[in-house]
Amino acid sequence: MPSGAGHLGSAAVQLVGITIDYVKTTQFEIVPVLNSSGHHLIYPASSYIFIPEENVSTMMRILLFLATNLAVVLIASITLSLFGFNGFMAANGVDLNLNQLLVFCAVFGFAGSLISLFISKWMAKMSTGTQIITQPRTRHEQWLLQTVEQLSRDAGIKMPEVGIFPAYEANAFATGWNKNDALVAVSQGLLERFSPDEVKAVLAHEIGHVANGDMVTLALVQGVVNTFVMFFARIIGNFVDKVIFKSENGQGIAYYITTIFAELVLGFLASAIVMWFSRKREFRADDAGARLAGTDAMIGALQRLRSEQGVPVNMPDSLTAFGINSGLKKGLAGLFMSHPPLEQRIEALRRRG
Repeated sequence: MPSGAGHLGSAAVQLVGITIDYVKTTQFEIVPVLNSSGHHLIYPASSYIFIPEENVSTMMRILLFLATNLAVVLIASITLSLFGFNGFMAANGVDLNLNQLLVFCAVFGFAGSLISLFISKWMAKMSTGTQIITQPRTRHEQWLLQTVEQLSRDAGIKMPEVGIFPAYEANAFATGWNKNDALVAVSQGLLERFSPDEVKAVLAHEIGHVANGDMVTLALVQGVVNTFVMFFARIIGNFVDKVIFKSENGQGIAYYITTIFAELVLGFLASAIVMWFSRKREFRADDAGARLAGTDAMIGALQRLRSEQGVPVNMPDSLTAFGINSGLKKGLAGLFMSHPPLEQRIEALRRRG
């Protein structure tokens, strides 16, 4: 996976300028099984594996989440008033309307997060150089499309766009504002070095992110974090400006410097909350991958990723949270990882049975 979310065949040759020899060594076999619509599938779609998730539209989820967080904002405002925070600030010469400030911060905090969500597919394609497969040129690209089609059907979502991006690292990501309007992309390194079963498990993990609505959920969580970072940074800025530096005419330079510094510090600390939430979603995506591709295949893919931990991960930060692999960090740095350690993920799947 940041927040987050590699070609086979002739498209790969045109993109990265390498020989086609490696394509011949990648053993993908297509079993021509037809579904009810006459499309080829790799495996028979005898049963569907729906990912448990709330049965509401994406826009309804956004509205419900915004309503919930509006309630949080109102409760925070009432709590500050009950504890006399407004009076304390006024007594120290800080004339600040906390209700208006909260609304202001909520509008801008959520606006940035939601705009990023709605343009996430475009940004992902631009930042990674992902090439979308519209018409497969080789049997390998055909296999990739058919596998994603099968997994999407089993997960109960519409077929996402499928792409491959030029990277040596073994990685993949999913992004998009809606589970039925998503993008799933895999790296060239993943396709070159992983077995078909391992690639399918990685794709199943990414389809799990899409089916679980993780892109929307994390965007909304980020909006909440943005709101309160902006809110408390401006309170701190006003307090320093009025109480310590005794500015009387409007907001002095101390306000702006302090606010910027406070936003940086609070934003850094708050990112640990977002990353904690992201790690929880990774376990859910692994579980979804196990449901769709099989537990053994999902464990095998994670073990294969573990063997490549020395390979640098160059995924853009905005997509790291929705990749299959975010690299390796230890100690306190682990608090800011978007993914749990691979050992923990493998152990969780083994306990699942």
